[in-house]
Amino acid sequence: MPWSGPSRHRGTPRRHHEIGRTGTTTPEPTRPRWEATMSGPLPLRERGETLASVATEAARARAGSGRLVLIRGATGTGRTALLEAVAEHAAAGGMRVLRARCSPEDTAVPFAAVHQLLAHGPEPADPEPPPPGLGGEPSPAGDGYDRDRAAWLWHRLRARAAGGPLLAAVDDVHLADPASRRWLTEAARRIDHAPVLLVVTERSQYDIDPPAPGLAHALSPALVRTHTLAPLGADAAAELVRAAVPGGDPGTDWVDDCVRAAASTPLLLRALLDDLRTGTGQNAGPAPVPESCAALYPGSYPATVSWWLESAGPATAEVARVLATLGCGGPGDACHGEGDAELLAEVTGADPARVRGWLTAMTRLGLLAVDAHGRVRYAHPLLRDAVLCGWPASRRRAAHRTVAEALLRRGECAGAVAGQLLPAFPVGAPWAVEVLLDAAAGAVRDGRADDALAFLRRALDEPLAPARRAAVLTELGSLEFAAARPSAGIPRLVEAVRVPGAARDRVRAAVALGTAMAERGEVRAALDVLRDLGPQLAGHPDLARAVHLASALLSDQDQGARREVYEWLRETAERTPGALGPAGQALLVRYESTAGLTSARRAMERVRGLLEEPADSLGEPFLLGTAAAVAQWADELDEAERLVRRGLAGQRASLLHPMQAAMVNTRADIAAARGDYAAVLALPEARPCPENPPKAARRLNVQAHAVIALVETGRIGEAERLAAGFDPRSVNDGWERNRFLYARGVLRAATGDPAGALDDFTECGRRQSARDVISPVVTPWRSAAAGCRLALGRPRDALVLAEEELRLAEVWGTPRLVGRALRALAEATGGRRGVELAAESVRLLRDTPVATELVPALIAYGRQLTASGERARAREPLREAAERAERLGAVRLRAVAEEALREGGVRRAATARTGSAALTGSERRIAALAADGRTNDEIAALLHVARRTVETHLTSAYRKLGIRRRTALAAALAHRPAEAAVPGDALESARPGADPCPLRRAAQHPAGSRRPSVRDGGG
Repeated sequence: MPWSGPSRHRGTPRRHHEIGRTGTTTPEPTRPRWEATMSGPLPLRERGETLASVATEAARARAGSGRLVLIRGATGTGRTALLEAVAEHAAAGGMRVLRARCSPEDTAVPFAAVHQLLAHGPEPADPEPPPPGLGGEPSPAGDGYDRDRAAWLWHRLRARAAGGPLLAAVDDVHLADPASRRWLTEAARRIDHAPVLLVVTERSQYDIDPPAPGLAHALSPALVRTHTLAPLGADAAAELVRAAVPGGDPGTDWVDDCVRAAASTPLLLRALLDDLRTGTGQNAGPAPVPESCAALYPGSYPATVSWWLESAGPATAEVARVLATLGCGGPGDACHGEGDAELLAEVTGADPARVRGWLTAMTRLGLLAVDAHGRVRYAHPLLRDAVLCGWPASRRRAAHRTVAEALLRRGECAGAVAGQLLPAFPVGAPWAVEVLLDAAAGAVRDGRADDALAFLRRALDEPLAPARRAAVLTELGSLEFAAARPSAGIPRLVEAVRVPGAARDRVRAAVALGTAMAERGEVRAALDVLRDLGPQLAGHPDLARAVHLASALLSDQDQGARREVYEWLRETAERTPGALGPAGQALLVRYESTAGLTSARRAMERVRGLLEEPADSLGEPFLLGTAAAVAQWADELDEAERLVRRGLAGQRASLLHPMQAAMVNTRADIAAARGDYAAVLALPEARPCPENPPKAARRLNVQAHAVIALVETGRIGEAERLAAGFDPRSVNDGWERNRFLYARGVLRAATGDPAGALDDFTECGRRQSARDVISPVVTPWRSAAAGCRLALGRPRDALVLAEEELRLAEVWGTPRLVGRALRALAEATGGRRGVELAAESVRLLRDTPVATELVPALIAYGRQLTASGERARAREPLREAAERAERLGAVRLRAVAEEALREGGVRRAATARTGSAALTGSERRIAALAADGRTNDEIAALLHVARRTVETHLTSAYRKLGIRRRTALAAALAHRPAEAAVPGDALESARPGADPCPLRRAAQHPAGSRRPSVRDGGG
């Protein structure tokens, strides 16, 4: 008969643990079949108080006074496990146990749960048969409740109780049919004088749909004892995890991951541990907790989460899954902040108040947590992935689009909206393209190249007009070439050039493609790409000029191509000067500057005049970059820096352009010209990039400066490693290779290898001369080679090189170049004439804004005086050189100056010569009083010294601190230049028997661990 209860309920595997929180109208589905294959139940934790209370009620029932005990809790908190423990304790205490497990399949069968309960266990000795016609008389109230059957079922329960105390255990009463729920409620009112303890479990979880009334809502509190199970505490959950893992403590981080992924619920913990155990060998340690369910086998955990979602109902499952799409962790996920409840409600159509309540309840339960941005997200990425696992891909992608549209209506940032568009289907609306491109631009500004690439690739999935498609392809190809795989960017740029559209767009694409090809060493092919645009630009003279300018810049990577391009430029300038435009004429100024055909003063006059002329948007970057390079060579460093900043600000970092790399190189040249070694080494391009050869080639100039900076700061070992990591033959025939050869020559000279250094300097000069680069404005290879020839005992050859360098330096006419050439000539000449030339070099270089060339000139002057027998006169320039080198952080030069002093007869140990550490006690006291605002007269009166003494001490303090004004005293005294001291290995020659060559000592003991300060005198 149908009311006897389906036999399959008795064979259903028992669920020991579940997951969730607070009643629902949605039926909880039958337990999945895979539960029967799980390992045994986890031990109970934090349930002792409830067990004790039920034991008290069981004792009252055995005494003849029964009661209803209601155990409520969220899905997964262990209601069933607790009910099983109650039944075991009751049986052990002499009570007979009747059991029923409610199921959603039987909700249409009246009294199905009661029949299952009474069918459990042995029948009474004399059972009463059912009355005739049972089931034919409905309730007088018209509610379908069969009172006759209810009475008969009650009688059967009393008959069973007559044989001894009973425990009636009903699991999941919220799934019972309405008739059984009403019968249980009536039974609770009548068992207070019967030896029957009625213990039922009920799901109590906050869901989006309002909950149905609970079993006890119509009962007096005196008739029922209610126990609500809370989630396990963190400590109890951690104990469960550790107890389930044999072989010792698996580690705090692993346990914490398990607890968060399972939300501290026993059901999820058990399923997760089963999956993690299956993925390891018998004696292996626990597998790491993954972030994706794809790494779990056999999949008990995602199946359990899916079952929990079904238990919560379709509305709750929809909100839970949409929340999971918000926390996808992709680009833009951190853009939008609070307001998740309103967003979820808008996307799903749920009641905002219920959504807010659900978020609060799930956070308290442990499934959700508040992240660093104040947003509610799933407690662990694995839990979020499990929530999405059961959702079809089409539904998921549609949800992402819906979320994107909602974020757009709310005015969220482009990154947040675009992050939701990435996994969505193509929208086919203009707003989607605009959002994706805006997000890509923001990602580029923030340095998130990978995010920008994702947004641009997604934009290509949308319908685009040809011009817009070409622009997206150009930007995407440029970014892929620069930030990802160079081979991936080239096809995008080729496609961009071929897309029909405006001539300006094709020029931008062709310039980007040509830049990429030139960096890969395909200079001729790059020039061909630009040349092929010629017929298409007949009516666009400004675009044609831009193509010629790009060709000139790219030809720098090939000597033959460079010669051809610049011949064309010179011929065009002679025939029609206006055809080149300001940027083209500036390129000719640059060519003449390096060819030794003009002076710095004349070059700057021409460049400044060109900057005042109007320039089109495509030509302006070439003008600014070229003018900056000329200004740097002319030692107009502040002006050059302003031009570089202006040029880079006008460039899009996501578009390949030949002038962008040129301006980055000029920025490094400026820092090197100032002797700002720290700034050079801090440039991003100073780091090696062996995994990306084109990028490594772009960085070669900056890395050459970095090698010299490391040498000058005494970090010889680092310089050698940086230089050894690059093979100049691996790059194209560009000028950067010459700069690297010069830097390697400096390194070899500093490490006692003048022959190797001479080879590098000579090859650098040969290659530069082949490019018509004659002037020493780029690399002073002749003076450097002259020093090597002197060291090798070939003074005549050195003199020839030094004289030629001076002749070319006088053409350019800046104090830096002329002073440096005079110093080289003084060293090569020697004698009284050498002293005069060195003195003239020092005089000229004192007028330069930086001391990078003055320090070597002072050392040369001091050594020339020493060699002439004037040791006393030599000490002053050598001490000044040591002080200036210390202030610059030039460890190598200070070591050379100290060595020269010792050669001149100075025997005292080297101490700090600059900075606050170099002050004597009297100098420090007087400087401190002056910094406090005291006048010289007040200081003299306070210390009982003469005013002249105060002035002398302050003059000395100013010199040591590197300042010129009284107002700078406070900052200079507060600065403790501990890093500026020369490393001990650079001063080892003070010890008897030490290597007399300070540069060899620097090579043997790199001083990279103590980085000197750059400008102690700046305070």
